[in-house]
Amino acid sequence: MQPEAVKTYLLQLQQTICDTLAAEDGSGDFIVDDWQRPEGGGGRSRVLAGGAVFEKAGVNFSHVVGDSLPPSATAARPELAGRSYQAMGVSLVIHPENPFVPTSHANVRMFVAEREGSEPVWWFGGGYDLTPYYGNREDCRHWHQVAADACAPFGDEVYPRYKQWCDEYFHLKHRGEPRGVGGLFYDDLNEGGFDRCFAFMQAIGDSFLPAYVPIVQRRKNQAWGERERQFQLYRRGRYVEFNLVFDRGTLFGLQSGGRTEAILMSLPPLVRWEYNYQPEPGSAEEELTSYYLQHRDWLQVEP
Repeated sequence: MQPEAVKTYLLQLQQTICDTLAAEDGSGDFIVDDWQRPEGGGGRSRVLAGGAVFEKAGVNFSHVVGDSLPPSATAARPELAGRSYQAMGVSLVIHPENPFVPTSHANVRMFVAEREGSEPVWWFGGGYDLTPYYGNREDCRHWHQVAADACAPFGDEVYPRYKQWCDEYFHLKHRGEPRGVGGLFYDDLNEGGFDRCFAFMQAIGDSFLPAYVPIVQRRKNQAWGERERQFQLYRRGRYVEFNLVFDRGTLFGLQSGGRTEAILMSLPPLVRWEYNYQPEPGSAEEELTSYYLQHRDWLQVEP
């Protein structure tokens, strides 16, 4: 087990993603906020706000340590309760201004739980998902093809398994709908040894930009107006609901005494809720829920 190698990779990943997004935006750079927490550890939050392309983009690195895992980390593994821990990862959320550019989220992380006299228990988790406001078949297929290609060296069953897990995880139970068009989600990964699991983390982390940036480039100059903006803000409400009610990373951060500003940087700067909103039948807004927010094999969809 080599936590320092993982930390080095994560810091490099954060830098690469920020540099690439800043270049794509073209009008600003990420502010850098280094922080420490009294309980142990800290991190580096990087945020670009009010850019030409990205209304808000946050890329957070954290490496926190503690004496006892919080309930969100032991709910599915009660045998780990009471162990000390260290958790490190990069988590990002990108909220573009143009409603035709999807919101995107990615996360790669590693946990280590330790108790004196016992072998450390470690595992990896992460993935990425895409949340469009106006769907596009070409974008969905591209997103999932890059995800499938990243998983391919690790077995034919990996992409279908983690694609399904993503569909199930990023689901708003109280709304009865998925958050977006999915991608990958995995957790508790320690099969095949540390080196293989670390290599998988790197494959997923390194594939995020090739999955997302071409979509941004295709859609960022598409014309939009007040109708599209208001629909985007309405649909962003679903994103907020998921992050505050269901997201494991948010719950872990808050329960472990993490830095609230860093944890909640995933939330969009502007959002609205409307009572009993019903899109116009046959409209692009209606198509989002009737076609795109359905579980399907995006690799088989014609662009």
